[in-house]
Amino acid sequence: MINTFAGNLGHFATILAFVSAVVTAFSYYKYTVASELEKPNWRNFSRILFYIHSIASVTIAISLFEIIYSHRFEYFYAYSHSSIALPVHYMISSFWEGQEGAFILWIFWNVVLGLVVIHTNKSWEGPVMIVFALVQAFLVSMILGVVIGDLKIGSSPFILLRDAISAPIFQMNPDFVPEDGTGLNPLLQNIWMVIHPPTLFLGYASTLVPFAFLMAGLASKRYSEWIRPALPWAIFSAMILGMGIIMGAYWAYVTLNFGGYWNWDPVENAVYVPWLIMVAGIHTMITFKKSSTALKTSIVLIIASFILVLYATFLVRSGVLGDSSVHSFTDLGLSGQLLIYLLFFLAVAIFLSVRAWKYIPTSDKEASVYSREFWIFIGATTLSLMAFQVILPTSIPVWNAIVESFGGISNMAPPTDQVGFYTKFQLWFAVVLALLTAVGQFFWWNKMDGKTLKDTLVMPYIISVLIAALIIVLGKVYNVSYIVVVLAGSFTIVANATILFKLLKKSTFKLAGGSLAHIGLGMILIGVMFSSGYSETISYNLSGLTYKNSFEDEINKEHVLLWINKPTQIKDYTAIYRGRQKKVVGVPGLVESKILKKAEGVNHAIALKDIVVDGKTYHREGEFVQIVLEENNYYKIDYYQEDQLAFSLSPMAQYNTSMGLISSPDSKRYLNKDLYTFVSVINDLEDPEWNKDEVFEVSPNDTFFISDMVTKFESADVVKELDGMQLFDGDVAVKAKLTIQDYDVEKVLEPIFIIRNNQVGRVPIIDDELGIKIELTNILPEENKFVFTVNSTQKDYVILKAIVKPQINILWAGTIIMLIGFCVAIYRRYDEFSKMRDKGLE
Repeated sequence: MINTFAGNLGHFATILAFVSAVVTAFSYYKYTVASELEKPNWRNFSRILFYIHSIASVTIAISLFEIIYSHRFEYFYAYSHSSIALPVHYMISSFWEGQEGAFILWIFWNVVLGLVVIHTNKSWEGPVMIVFALVQAFLVSMILGVVIGDLKIGSSPFILLRDAISAPIFQMNPDFVPEDGTGLNPLLQNIWMVIHPPTLFLGYASTLVPFAFLMAGLASKRYSEWIRPALPWAIFSAMILGMGIIMGAYWAYVTLNFGGYWNWDPVENAVYVPWLIMVAGIHTMITFKKSSTALKTSIVLIIASFILVLYATFLVRSGVLGDSSVHSFTDLGLSGQLLIYLLFFLAVAIFLSVRAWKYIPTSDKEASVYSREFWIFIGATTLSLMAFQVILPTSIPVWNAIVESFGGISNMAPPTDQVGFYTKFQLWFAVVLALLTAVGQFFWWNKMDGKTLKDTLVMPYIISVLIAALIIVLGKVYNVSYIVVVLAGSFTIVANATILFKLLKKSTFKLAGGSLAHIGLGMILIGVMFSSGYSETISYNLSGLTYKNSFEDEINKEHVLLWINKPTQIKDYTAIYRGRQKKVVGVPGLVESKILKKAEGVNHAIALKDIVVDGKTYHREGEFVQIVLEENNYYKIDYYQEDQLAFSLSPMAQYNTSMGLISSPDSKRYLNKDLYTFVSVINDLEDPEWNKDEVFEVSPNDTFFISDMVTKFESADVVKELDGMQLFDGDVAVKAKLTIQDYDVEKVLEPIFIIRNNQVGRVPIIDDELGIKIELTNILPEENKFVFTVNSTQKDYVILKAIVKPQINILWAGTIIMLIGFCVAIYRRYDEFSKMRDKGLE
């Protein structure tokens, strides 16, 4: 019988979480409108309900992970996203690979944030938690999996495999359980996929907090008071969402093989846009705190950031991007629910905003061009235009779907060269933004007029021009557009560093968040310009031959063929392919595949010789070892300079039956560049096509050629024992020893000839790397000759691409500095809020 306890528990917890979320929203509403005498009771009751909801939500997550961890493949979710071969950290990744798991992750983070809000913002608790509970009800509805007639509400992760798919096996045996699942997408088998999605979904969840404070403020007629508690959360949201975006970019860089970190894919765009709007909203909120202006702009931006998160969810999970994005999910029938979710909160936000609009405080003071308000408004406008330029083309598939739903025909198509299309706009927006952050910081900290501004900017301008000139000369930047980028990036770094230095002199580091974040922006701009604009392919095919007519032109021209052990020139390096490797549990680094023999069971192998690393023996010959994902091969490439081994890289590749070749790069990291290498074509060793027999009659110490490799017949000896084979009395076993020289590698192959009961047996030796099979066919004692039969096939090889990514560390360093700036800003704003809360002015 199938054990359905975990699934039943998870499904019950889902229903409980949904019901408790709805009741919590109602209870908090009653608390909000209750008299002062009744408020304590309603507050306690509401909190208890939310605690129940929290426990139910956590139970959902635990139940699903138990199903995955225990390999309960009777459940469709575990069968579709996991397998026995996965280590625990990839089981975690498989938890949120599917849509249902991603919604559960989102629900969990909302619970955590809701509990924090309850215990830190008591005067706002009622109206804020109404919004939280309603959002939770919508999110939990996505995984309800309840069918009422023809109406399906949500997609349950706890459905059994036999109920999800129709297969004859379930008619014969309803309790059939597959031995293994289909596994995790190979592209997601990366440590960054363990931490990137939780970070990104925490970012998604955190956009709810400032939105909830705003809705609470509008509903309770506290039209401006919401800014103070919402601002630290808005900065936190921008930081976490930005961190999630950066992690995704880094995952793409180390896992995917398109040679970059950002591809302007619609799914990437869908996350980038709400982040831009949230950052714009933060700046206008800060402006309102300082000068009581831009409150209405702040309201619009905070609403837009949350709604755009919901819109991004709709884009990614409705299936509408199926033909335009490699990252989007297929439609699980949730598109209608997602649309209702989006439109409901959009309608509520518009209704509350319109109702309160004429009561919202505004400033009649006209912003001077020499005021900080003016420059921040221009900056927020630039950020909004950046978002608008990205979201409009990204939404073309949505527009087409709307037109077609009304019976029309739309031939609009997203940009074919999406990298070129978006970059040519976003680059110049980023330049303008960098200049604004440079000048804007001076307006923020000082009262300015024309003369003061001129005097203040002279020195930063001169220093930045000198630094930019140095970068341009040393980096050989001759493109006019890139020169402008360097100037803008240098200016924003120098100008903000000037402000930062003054703040540090006054020991006011907690005020330095903006300066740090803007310095990071300048570094990112310069890092992107160098690593993308001056990325250099060095692996050109210099042989003059086409590898294969069916290959793409790029592979035939910009990728290099490396035969096993054969030195090949790659610009300043001599590259040698040294063979395949595996990851072995408990062994640092990688282990040569040729010393591992596949054993029965998933990820099991036998060591054919001692596994020794840095003088330490990890496994003895004959011991069983456990491989980390046996389908993954790592192709060792040695890079030499001036006949000295400079470094080795081991890019990963595997052939997947449904996805073709899956390849992940490996990089040699220098301070000023990365040498980025990935495999594009591999040799299939599974089913080789052997050429016809070649027969050699040779005597000991004779030298001959096998596949153009010098081969010496060293000796032939009668042996009493053979590995893996039992010899009986009367058996005669002869082991021949052949040494084969393949460039700088010497290999010893030992075919065996056995005579038993006047019958002859032969044990051939196959070397996959060299592509040869050698058999000791006969012994001619009268002539002292031995007969070897040799078959050959293609030697092992790889075709790879090598790219130099200059100054990419400036980009990564810039992202870190920007995040540090966000952290400092969060600390400052929360410190201000805490002091006000302690004074009863929350």
